[in-house]
Amino acid sequence: MKKWLLGAIFAGVAAIGAACSNPSSMQGHDMSGMNMKKEDASAETSKQQLPLATNTEVLSGKEIHLTAKEALLQINDQVKLPVYTYNGSVPGAQIRVKQGDKVKIVLKNELPEPVTIHWHGYPVPNNQDGVPGVTMDAIKPGETFTYEFTATVPGTYFYHSHQKSAEQVDKGLYGTLIVEPKNEEKVDRDYTLVLDEWMSDPNAENSMNMSGNMDMSGMDHSNMNNGNNSDHQQMDMNSMGHNMNMYDIFTINGKSGAAVQPLKVKKGEKVRLRLVNAGYMSHKLHLHGHEFKIVATDGQPLKDPQPIKDELLNIAPGERYDIEFIANNPGEWLLECHGNMKGTDGMKVKIQYEGQANNTDKANAKENLPMVDITKYGKYETGPFTLDQKYDVEYTMDLGTAMGKNGMIFTINGKTYPDTAPINVKTGDLVKVRIVNNSPKDVHPMHLHGHFFQVLSKNGKPVTGSPLMKDSLNVNPGEEYVVAFKADNPGNWMFHCHDLHHASAGMVTEVKYTDYKSDYTPDPNDTTNKGE
Repeated sequence: MKKWLLGAIFAGVAAIGAACSNPSSMQGHDMSGMNMKKEDASAETSKQQLPLATNTEVLSGKEIHLTAKEALLQINDQVKLPVYTYNGSVPGAQIRVKQGDKVKIVLKNELPEPVTIHWHGYPVPNNQDGVPGVTMDAIKPGETFTYEFTATVPGTYFYHSHQKSAEQVDKGLYGTLIVEPKNEEKVDRDYTLVLDEWMSDPNAENSMNMSGNMDMSGMDHSNMNNGNNSDHQQMDMNSMGHNMNMYDIFTINGKSGAAVQPLKVKKGEKVRLRLVNAGYMSHKLHLHGHEFKIVATDGQPLKDPQPIKDELLNIAPGERYDIEFIANNPGEWLLECHGNMKGTDGMKVKIQYEGQANNTDKANAKENLPMVDITKYGKYETGPFTLDQKYDVEYTMDLGTAMGKNGMIFTINGKTYPDTAPINVKTGDLVKVRIVNNSPKDVHPMHLHGHFFQVLSKNGKPVTGSPLMKDSLNVNPGEEYVVAFKADNPGNWMFHCHDLHHASAGMVTEVKYTDYKSDYTPDPNDTTNKGE
């Protein structure tokens, strides 16, 4: 199981080590431990009946079919975990289309609980955004839903469930969406690498249940839209500073260590790596033996990227980076995660030159290397927005951490969703948002649905590199960014922390178009719509 099965235990808080959005709930006293042996045996039997996860397939065409279903994922030669999948694999099927294509994706739900698909970073029409209780009803077991949109913007994106997502994304419910540009610069090899973190002990949930867990299943957006601020929105105890030391397996494409498939190259080839972080931790990657260029971030191209060597590329939750290098140094090299956490060693992949048997490299994950500053990278030119132009809407987003009556909460301007003040806009408005992280220790990767924003300044200093267009921005404690976007996609859109535990504990607001009328009405009696 994964991080949603773990919690942090805090001295002085009676009742608890609560798991990250753990689905078990405490009704008075939790007696789940009484039948633990029987339940363990039953769970083990059920687990053995699941099919093994398959290799990730690539799908294209006029109509794409996805099925959400359970499987067993063999992460390495020792660990096999029950997972949720799209089409039986983790990551789920890669959807690969061309710019301008009309995309039709039919999702069938064969899981025991409702699901959705959110097209992370993609400017789909609002009614295709996949947030239960805000844009659609969750897709119940046995039901199907058809998503349709036009692939207008090329680049690297991903998709994941937005239904109780702190749990479901943790269980593997994500895949990648690649939109190839009309006039694409060809490369010889094109690899997609999806980063994630897991927990090797599937019995941790039971040990947590013994101490009595509250229901952290996520926020019910259908109630939120009706203004009912139920207590459980502030009960996400798992958000109390995730105990990252417990997440002991880091993966690339659902595999860890020697199980990660090597990347084959030939001398002289141009190689593109699409790096996608589907987890909740930032990962610093080091490409050995080669210069590389960062050609895009969050799917958006960078202007005249300069070569980099022996610098770390930090990839935060929800972010994507496309890098390219020329295979001009034959041998066997690593792309590896740097750090000293227990799982770090598993997040590495070999780059193998065909016909070269010699191993020319060794791991150096603890070496202290400089980090790329993306706000200073590439060639400066004026983007669509500037700091000193006139804006129709200005909003300050003060990100904070506090103790609520039932545990840790994560706030925007001192409030938790749905009490956070929305960013009210009308179509065509130019919007400037100042994002300040006042949390003492928590990192907040902020993600805006349905739009790209330009990063204009960091800590009061203007961006000096390429115009930086993103949909996910990592904000460390004490940092301040100013970003701007045009309100050009009418709807009601989430703007939230992509550490989804923080989102489920309140760190969400909305960009609301005052001139938009949704054709969707949440059912106040439908308790399955838990969009976070």
